[in-house]
Amino acid sequence: MFNKKITLTLFIYLTLLLLIVPDRAYAMHIMEGFLSPGWCGLWYLLTLPFFILGLVAIKKTVTNDPKLKMLLVFAGAFAFTLSALKIPSVTGSCSHPTGVGLGAILFGPAVMAVLGSIVLLFQALLLAHGGITTLGANAFSMAVAGPFVAYGVYKICRLLGAKLWLAVFLGAVLGDLATYLTTSLQLSLAFPDAAGGVAASFAKFASIFAVTQFPLAVSEGLLTVLVFNLMSVYSKSDLIQLEVIPDEVGIK
Repeated sequence: MFNKKITLTLFIYLTLLLLIVPDRAYAMHIMEGFLSPGWCGLWYLLTLPFFILGLVAIKKTVTNDPKLKMLLVFAGAFAFTLSALKIPSVTGSCSHPTGVGLGAILFGPAVMAVLGSIVLLFQALLLAHGGITTLGANAFSMAVAGPFVAYGVYKICRLLGAKLWLAVFLGAVLGDLATYLTTSLQLSLAFPDAAGGVAASFAKFASIFAVTQFPLAVSEGLLTVLVFNLMSVYSKSDLIQLEVIPDEVGIK
């Protein structure tokens, strides 16, 4: 089972990071009331099937091994804390890590559709980041698109024989960037440029996010590798059971 001392230490560390970051920001991804009711409803509908698949996957995971509940909670806490480390990007929005790559690699992307949605809901209710009307859109970008890209990149890298640390790093980085590319697409669809249409609008949103998001994505990748390495030492049996690592110690 995931070592309780390590869990507590990492959680305290991440919480302290959250507390020392200035709390002045604008919104998480897409703010409340920023999308029309039609777009809000569409993104809710697109997210729902993945959320249902995630519930089934979580039930199967905890049924097969109830001890993995703590690891599930940690994956959710990791995503919650990292995604709350925000810096202003453009009026009405912000940039931040997502933290979904770790959980996607451990449990698969469907599980993160649930955990990520819960994270976004709590942030909307408790921290006023994002919103209820835009929850579907934000969940699709951070809890669906990001985890699926992170998991896919990780799996492809491992199939190609990449080192474990590199696969984890690239999965976390590209999963983070996929979230913001999806957000840029969502905004460009809702607010197409008067002259260039959706393509021009997408280029504008993506370029603005890129300034702050690229360094954040790299930082998230490095932190994910660090946390993963600690887990491979102190919770090796869980990772082997999840078929994330073979019988090896550390990230090699």
